[in-house]
Amino acid sequence: MFTIGDFATHGRVSVRMLRHYDAVGLLRPARTDPYTGYRYYAAAQLSRLNRIIALKELGFTLEQVREIIDQRISVEELRGMLRLRQVELRAAMEADAARLAQVGARLRLIEREGHMGSEDVVVKRLPKVRVAELSGVADRAGPESIGPVIKPLYEELFPRLERAGVEPTGLGLAYYEKGPGDDEDSVLVHAAVQVAPEAEAPGSGGFQVVDLPEVETAATLVHHGPMDEVMPALQTMATWIEANGYRSAGYPRELLLSCEGGPEQWVTELQEPVVRAVG
Repeated sequence: MFTIGDFATHGRVSVRMLRHYDAVGLLRPARTDPYTGYRYYAAAQLSRLNRIIALKELGFTLEQVREIIDQRISVEELRGMLRLRQVELRAAMEADAARLAQVGARLRLIEREGHMGSEDVVVKRLPKVRVAELSGVADRAGPESIGPVIKPLYEELFPRLERAGVEPTGLGLAYYEKGPGDDEDSVLVHAAVQVAPEAEAPGSGGFQVVDLPEVETAATLVHHGPMDEVMPALQTMATWIEANGYRSAGYPRELLLSCEGGPEQWVTELQEPVVRAVG
């Protein structure tokens, strides 16, 4: 028999945690002294403790752990729980990776503040273009909000175009508008690709074909790398716009010039409509 302190040491848990497991009926002591109340544990109980710890580290609740250990759920149910947990963990990892990229981009932006280069900003006219698109709403304009919306839109757009027999004739083009309703922060996200001027959307295609009007004057800047790290480029362009006597006239478009390789090799032209500032 082990005292509760020795058992905690061998099991790499705290005495407080063992008392909690006892209180909720998850791991009872092998014996409790009726006079002193001291708890004693058997060596064989270490295997149950190890299973509890392993299942907790997978993210299961104590109630789920009890059901699994006491075999109150079937093997098929356990397999489903593990698969669901696998999906949840993978989603959490992807979200953490996106946040990490944002932190890195913000750090680089801070390091560049005060000496942000603007020599690559080019002012030009954007011609009228016909695009096929799917749309969705992001809760705000940052890449951490737009990314999870626009990615599945593009993943769905191209299969729909293929089924409808509409062939892309140019580059991917994302553009944005104010979101619906009274929410000032929301953004209407358009995941689009250029199509032929005569292209039409079939009634059953599940996508729209629209004409984006000509933009007489746009400040443009080429961004290299994933869109999760676009903020430094956007702020470089904002600094240039103000310094050169312009003001923004709308959300930037994003023209995907190259998507070969992974996101680190992407090349995107940012296109922000501008007008001359007054006064």
